[in-house]
Amino acid sequence: MKLATLKNDTRDGQLVVVSKDLQSAVAVTHIAPTMQYALDNWDTLSMHLQATYHALNIGQLDDVMAFDSSLCESPLPRAYQWADGSAYVNHVELVRKARGAELPPSFWTDPLMYQGGSDDFIGPNDDVLVGDESWGIDFEAEVAVVTGDVPMGVSALEAGNHIRLVMLVNDVSLRGLIPQELAKGFGFFQSKPASSFSPVAVTPDELGDAWQGFKVKHPLLSTLNGALFGKPDAGVDMTFDFGQLIAHAAKTRNLTAGAIIGSGTVSNKQGTDYGSAIEDGGVGYSCIAEVRMIETIRDGQPSTPFMKFGDRIRIEMLDEQGASVFGAIEQQIKEYP
Repeated sequence: MKLATLKNDTRDGQLVVVSKDLQSAVAVTHIAPTMQYALDNWDTLSMHLQATYHALNIGQLDDVMAFDSSLCESPLPRAYQWADGSAYVNHVELVRKARGAELPPSFWTDPLMYQGGSDDFIGPNDDVLVGDESWGIDFEAEVAVVTGDVPMGVSALEAGNHIRLVMLVNDVSLRGLIPQELAKGFGFFQSKPASSFSPVAVTPDELGDAWQGFKVKHPLLSTLNGALFGKPDAGVDMTFDFGQLIAHAAKTRNLTAGAIIGSGTVSNKQGTDYGSAIEDGGVGYSCIAEVRMIETIRDGQPSTPFMKFGDRIRIEMLDEQGASVFGAIEQQIKEYP
């Protein structure tokens, strides 16, 4: 099934069930007023939400509204936990090669993960407000899952069974602030502002055969200022699946229902050392930083600029028939007033 959160006069918005074709929606306040409420009571309520989804798709419901993603919050406007992994080790390897550092062998067996800010997510069609262009504004196109309650010490296989929803992410990054933060040895904070998520979150079964081994096997499309920038397959070169990422996050702590675990930037090697751009016949990239890293390795310095005020980014995933699965994250970069 497909779920979304509409903006209202509360912090957590209003939960709606969305039709498979993303054309219509219906409020389900009588079942669950918010996404978090539904996740907290998933075992009891999911069957009722699923029944509503079925009835919506076959035209059996009254009080149906047209679905408009511009009216949406991120599916969870705020969350108890947002932990972003780096499951595509090709991306990590490029980062390190660009600065002349070798990739430690442990990176292939032990996931990287950081804890992001989860108190204030951006709506999928809302502007991304940034204080200064010199901070190195970048998008990162990713996939994320939302969990139910996950017990500490869960195995990777068991962890995958706690996945409730799947969605897309724009993990906004300020590349110019990252080096000075990491140099302190204490991780990201200012360099990782609020992230945004796709208008719609879907249950894994909605993905059909594209959901295999706790991975999503569809291309992830990133369009920058109207030009296709990347279309890497999210199911390819993913070193750590979502079960492994969740197990990593839960090694020493419980995760509460509504925890969001990200994949990190989707990145394909494409049968080359570093992948290749769309214009060179490749599948491109899911962030500007990867292009700049390749330019640094190849040319000694980067030439592609980071995002400027007024730039637009669109992130979307289509199924085999060309239909949007999650709706699109579509945002403009604007100066914080």
